[in-house]
Amino acid sequence: MGRADRSVNGVVNRAVSDLGSYIRAQRDTAQISLRQLAKRAGVSNPYLSQVERGLRKPSAEILQQIAKALRISAETLYVRAGIMEHRPSGPVVDAILADTEIDERQKQTLLEVYASFRRDNRTDTTTVPAASDDGPPTVPTTTVRPESEE
Repeated sequence: MGRADRSVNGVVNRAVSDLGSYIRAQRDTAQISLRQLAKRAGVSNPYLSQVERGLRKPSAEILQQIAKALRISAETLYVRAGIMEHRPSGPVVDAILADTEIDERQKQTLLEVYASFRRDNRTDTTTVPAASDDGPPTVPTTTVRPESEE
């Protein structure tokens, strides 16, 4: 096994261990036993124990069952497991994710466009003139007159 392979394995093992520790902490916070969580999540006690100790990496489906049993976001567990990237939250992101009339691909596209607009605005160097005491700044307009009014 090469040096790079050992390094990657180390990162994966730490992530799995961190996930297990996080699940255990959430279970402790919810004040439920390992046996109760295993039953609610539909997994065996030994399997859940191995997940908590970082010896097993559960599938996305199992993580969803565990999240539901803990009454936490499955997305949080997916991020911790490295299955999904962390998404910023906020009213716009939350509204997009909650929309039931668009599919996951459409949600992802909207989130990417929204994120790009936010990045562009953070790096935008255009300055906006400050409003004077006379009121808000005015926007120049052009009036088009019909030819008959000459």
